[in-house]
Amino acid sequence: MRTDFTLAQLADPEIDAANTILRTCVHCGFCTATCPTYVLLGDELDSPRGRIYMIKNLLESGQPATAKVVKHIDRCLSCLSCMTTCPASVDYMHLVDRARVRIEKTFARPWPERMLRALLAFVLPSPGMFRLALKAAALGRPFKGMLPGRLKGLVTMAPARVPAASAVDRPQVFEAEGKRLKRVALLTGCAQQVLRPSINEATVRLLTRRGCEVVVAEGAGCCGALVHHMGREDQARKQARANIEAWEKAGVEAVVINASGCGTTIKDYGWMLKHDPVWAERAARIAGLARDVSEIINELGVGEVTEKGLPVVTYHSACSMQHGQGLSEEPKALLAAAGFEVREPAEGHLCCGSAGTYNMLQPELAGRLLERKVENLKRAGGAVIATGNIGCLEQIAGGLAGGTGENKGPPVVHTIELLDWATGGPKPEGIP
Repeated sequence: MRTDFTLAQLADPEIDAANTILRTCVHCGFCTATCPTYVLLGDELDSPRGRIYMIKNLLESGQPATAKVVKHIDRCLSCLSCMTTCPASVDYMHLVDRARVRIEKTFARPWPERMLRALLAFVLPSPGMFRLALKAAALGRPFKGMLPGRLKGLVTMAPARVPAASAVDRPQVFEAEGKRLKRVALLTGCAQQVLRPSINEATVRLLTRRGCEVVVAEGAGCCGALVHHMGREDQARKQARANIEAWEKAGVEAVVINASGCGTTIKDYGWMLKHDPVWAERAARIAGLARDVSEIINELGVGEVTEKGLPVVTYHSACSMQHGQGLSEEPKALLAAAGFEVREPAEGHLCCGSAGTYNMLQPELAGRLLERKVENLKRAGGAVIATGNIGCLEQIAGGLAGGTGENKGPPVVHTIELLDWATGGPKPEGIP
């Protein structure tokens, strides 16, 4: 793609990087075949190729973003399926991130939208605030009919019961069982530790069983993904720096992440802070230590399988797992090694509609994608659905429940919970 940035514009390292990305695009359109929003809407402007043209014009012009540009960029899930498909290896992820920063700085959204985004950016990264918000939503459920559309949707999405906080998520060190093979940090996450504390508990059990000393580091918190994808660059970088400092002090050989959306972001810390003279090298080092939990267990082995007669599992590969991190086979191989029969749904490359805050900011499109995903998962016929990302897990579970609180489909659990169960841990909740 030809670009027309001025020399003054290219002096900005962010614009220079965007220019390099833009010039790799060859307009082939392969990306349209696997883009969820293009598949749903059939609009070129809701395809990666169409958005690339809009981003090029936005950055070259130096003008504020228009409502039209914002509309179509906001519809992007950042699922990164286009990057898996692209024969030219266009770095769409960092390009759309730059567009979102530009939008955040130059476009005045309607005040209800600004308030909602500010609320999500404030509440979701804080487990304490998020837990409080969910409890408030549960109390407000009987009155949801009186609420405006977006708030009604948020109240509907909130679980009827909020699990108690787990002791696992407090800063501490869990000793390895037997000979210590690795010292690793565990990112406990923000939404995950509130919605499904059982995932971190299963992760700690399995890692210590496989010879890992597990550190929950003081000062580590939200990875920054949630605000990063809303264009709040400064807030995301602040959260990244806090994590880097915490994990450096912990003195670990790896940073283990069991939420693939967080993993994609932490593995990108080197890029996020590459122009920061103080933090660039430190960020790149921590990014190099980041591992999805499936990568660590694959390296150490599942261990002795003690559970027999395990159910058939339908595996949903989160977009951030398969497209963001390129991990498509590792989780399935681990499940098979533990004795599970593994099935895959049709259209496995398409997003479930969760995508961080997407299901809250774009509920109509997210709902259509969810319906499509749920039907494909049901047709696969597994007795259990497994995934490696909390957003997907909650989104799919909600879709299967039909909004009634009564699960009408297979239980949805984290892959690590199944591996823990197969090798001596408790049976995950919801599995008969």
